Amino acid sequence: MASIHRVNRVRELLLRELSDIVSRLKDPRIGMVTVVDTGISRDLKYATMYVSVLGSETQKQETLAALESARGFMRREIARRISLRFVPELRIEYDETGERAARITELLDGLHGRQHE
Repeated sequence: MASIHRVNRVRELLLRELSDIVSRLKDPRIGMVTVVDTGISRDLKYATMYVSVLGSETQKQETLAALESARGFMRREIARRISLRFVPELRIEYDETGERAARITELLDGLHGRQHE
């Protein structure tokens, strides 16, 4: 098992490199996507890339499908850019934090408006 310090360092490296790799992908299905965070297992064998996508539900699905199809390429790029004994298996997950925050703000604004009536 890797130390907590090493796991955090690798996670930060992955975040930086995956953000750069995703920004350079040429697939036309990829819309406005941001790599929000990464997670990595304690043994450094599995990594999760959390992404946020701007656009309609269809655009989100197309972007996620394009990212899924580019997983092998992204893993090879990670292997080329970061010196690791094992390159982690990559999972991609959609991060809904921004949407949830916007919805909560909308609800709070609605409550605030009712109080002044």
